[in-house]
Amino acid sequence: MLVNKEAGEIQPLQPAQAVSLRPLVEADLPAVLAIEQSAFLIPWTRASFLHELHNPHGRLLVADEQGQVIGYFCNWLVADEVHILRVAVHPDHRRRGVGRLLLQATLAEARRCRAHSASLEVRRSNLPAIALYQELGFCQVAVRRRYYENGEDALLMVCAFPPDNNMLEMKSSGEP
Repeated sequence: MLVNKEAGEIQPLQPAQAVSLRPLVEADLPAVLAIEQSAFLIPWTRASFLHELHNPHGRLLVADEQGQVIGYFCNWLVADEVHILRVAVHPDHRRRGVGRLLLQATLAEARRCRAHSASLEVRRSNLPAIALYQELGFCQVAVRRRYYENGEDALLMVCAFPPDNNMLEMKSSGEP
């Protein structure tokens, strides 16, 4: 629900139906950096994003709505694990399912690439993000004490993917 603060009204949000996902390109960086500034206490720099764009393990997506970047996602795919580094949505587009869409697309790609799990750190105080991660199958497995620059703890969360049924069937039938 969207709250109209001036009128005190609650209005239904428009779902993220017109949002498309695509790989992040360098031309997206001004919009991505603006979102980054609004989302993180210590934002990444342009150089950080450029580094990830050229990292062979890096996977970066943007959520695009009518030619406007409204969110982004950055993760690493290393061997059989995905590590989620960044996910953020423009403040005007939050609570519409854009973050969920980005996460679901990344988890689906991870499964296609035969990853066994996905992991991330999240601020202990970021309750909306923690709730979303739990809804998508993440469980808290550890606490990283004083992980963030301001001394706040991070929760380490992991989502383990179930084994691929086709792979199990092949193994049980003796096929390689």
